[in-house]
Amino acid sequence: MAETLLAIVLVTSSANGSSLICRWPPSPQASLRLARPRPSASYDPDQYDNPWRSANFQEGAPNDGRTLAHRTHDEWEYIWQRPHAARDRSLSFSRSTSRSTPSGRASPAKDGGAIYDLDDPPAGAPLHDEYGALFGYAAEFLAGLLLPKRALCHQKFALAVDDLFFVGHPVCADADGTWRFKQEKDVRGRGARKRRMSAEDTSSSTEFDSAQEDNSLLPTSSWLQTFHVAFVHEVPDLSSSASGNIGRYFDVVYQQVAFTLTAVLFQEQVLSNFVEKECDVLSALKDDFASKSRTYEEYMNEALLVSSIAPAMKTLYESIKSRSLAHLTIHNLPLELQLPPHLDALLHSTDDEEFAEHDEVESRDGVNTWGRDFGIAWRLPALEPWKSLLLLSGPDGPSREWMDVYAAIRGTNVREEDKLLAEQLIKFLETVDVSLSLMDVASLLDWDLESQVYPIVRWLVHHRRAKIVDMVHRGLKTVFALPYEMEAPLKDLAKEFRQAFPDPSIPSLPQLLATVSGASSNHFYATVVKAKDRVPMFHDVVLWMLQRDMLITLHLRVRIVVPAALKARVRRRWEELRENGWHTEEDAFRTHGHKARTDSGGSGRDFGLFDAPVWYTRRGPGSQNSSTSIGEVIEPPILEEGIELDEEIEEEAEAVAEAEAASHREHNEADDEGDDAETSILADPGRATSVQRRWLQAMSEGKDELVARRFDQINQYFDGTCTDDEILFRAEISRRQLREVLHVYEDYLQTFLHPS
Repeated sequence: MAETLLAIVLVTSSANGSSLICRWPPSPQASLRLARPRPSASYDPDQYDNPWRSANFQEGAPNDGRTLAHRTHDEWEYIWQRPHAARDRSLSFSRSTSRSTPSGRASPAKDGGAIYDLDDPPAGAPLHDEYGALFGYAAEFLAGLLLPKRALCHQKFALAVDDLFFVGHPVCADADGTWRFKQEKDVRGRGARKRRMSAEDTSSSTEFDSAQEDNSLLPTSSWLQTFHVAFVHEVPDLSSSASGNIGRYFDVVYQQVAFTLTAVLFQEQVLSNFVEKECDVLSALKDDFASKSRTYEEYMNEALLVSSIAPAMKTLYESIKSRSLAHLTIHNLPLELQLPPHLDALLHSTDDEEFAEHDEVESRDGVNTWGRDFGIAWRLPALEPWKSLLLLSGPDGPSREWMDVYAAIRGTNVREEDKLLAEQLIKFLETVDVSLSLMDVASLLDWDLESQVYPIVRWLVHHRRAKIVDMVHRGLKTVFALPYEMEAPLKDLAKEFRQAFPDPSIPSLPQLLATVSGASSNHFYATVVKAKDRVPMFHDVVLWMLQRDMLITLHLRVRIVVPAALKARVRRRWEELRENGWHTEEDAFRTHGHKARTDSGGSGRDFGLFDAPVWYTRRGPGSQNSSTSIGEVIEPPILEEGIELDEEIEEEAEAVAEAEAASHREHNEADDEGDDAETSILADPGRATSVQRRWLQAMSEGKDELVARRFDQINQYFDGTCTDDEILFRAEISRRQLREVLHVYEDYLQTFLHPS
């Protein structure tokens, strides 16, 4: 992503060879690698550092430079360097390296037009700066390297050369020179080749190649055979990154940007020869600038004006480096591309499990509500009904942006179904507010939360038009804290803040941050606002700060504390009841089960009607009492060895599960009874043991019956992980009712503030 991307290049091939049409940036440079140089053979061994001497020590070798120089003289030959890397790049700049223009017309090449081999360049062969070389390789050779044969096109391309990694999706015309969409049968045929493809690659290729168009109306290409938009990355140093994650890293780059961009270009090439026409213009412009000895940067600046592919490559490169959303326009088609915002973190995690632990987005029920498009490196908060949505404004503000959208959908050239969807989107945008939960929005619109609200939320978040936040109180009675770091320097943020809020009654940004940081235990209204008439003004301030991740919402969380005195009181009372002849819950259960068996008609030692399976059979035709054959009980049939009935398997599984549950309950109860002398916290009130339930019942003694019933209803959420918003939603109670329970049971509750 921003760390590894070096350049985006467009290469093409025709019957006369391969060509590198354009690239961005004009002069990409790979970062320098830290390397420990080898000592010169002419130096005295005493000048070498101790680690190298230890690694190359030979017992009995004379300690003089001549022997070492003789021994290491031949070792320098194996050191491989990139071709022309050490040559003077300021040599011949007078000719283009391409033997023919991409249009297929032969053009005379100066200096003989020789093609240099990668590993054995002729002595004194010039390296053509900018136009003729890229990353130390001849441009024509590199173009040929990135253009595979027809059998390897229309699928993922990944190639590692030294410290460079090329990823893309090359596409080509058919054998007759016609560009057409590939049919699904071709995708299946490729599966028979001896090449291992991942499931993600196969699904991507199938989606790309199975486009349905009328091939009889497609234009025929005159010279373009193959084109490839390749993303050149620098292979991370394995000593500073997790090597197991590099594959996943480049897979995301391929799926999110390389494949999508190529799909659009391929579609336009099939429909109107768009890529070929663009390459004609760019190649002619390139040859003209090269013949006039003008720089490659000047050529690219002019290409940005006469082409749409070149500015798209520039915008995409700069957006990836700045970790922002790229807005492209290719042949009058708008396109938005981006990489996950936390993709670079994949390179610095120790292993896949650690990255997945921080990256997976799951709700409390263990279900990822975001979907597969947000699976890697997004790190979004859980999409829950009690969350809210914050719209992100553009340069002209959110109202102006959506007014333009609303005006556009009123046009006559918009289809009715698209107009209906757009009007629903506008209606949603007019309703959503940071003080309303997603469930509230669904109720106001009378929409289904899962099938109507969530899809719009996912679309807005994916296109960075909105973000998921915690609800903000209408009166700003929300407790905020400051993040660990800001997205920009405080000086720049303070200047932007004062431009947005010039009112002198609003404190400066540093003063506001200091006030929030110094009084994090009080809500924003009591700390900053302090007057109802100032709430609307500071509401905009809070939205401005939330859009820039400058505020973190703190939520109330609750835990149940069981005092040692309450445990002792419950234990004494339980022992007194048992001494007076009262049975425990387990004794009552066993008595009830025994009574049920004896009441069914059997004795204490006999089985009842439903205690054992009853087997029936039909007598044969020669039987004397055939009329009673159906209802006669006989011995159970003999089963074949190794075969068990489903009922027996289920009974055994239930018995094992019940035994494990009973053992777990006994273990927990033994632990509960063993810590009577100490105050403890219930880790999971929703799965309380019988002893813990008696503790909870004792807490309600002497309390109002209605409040006690509500406490029994919501104490399962007092585990320290559920926020107050989640408790209100799941228990379907008001904030006032929750506050009442917390006040009445304050002696047994521990409350604290924590981010969601």
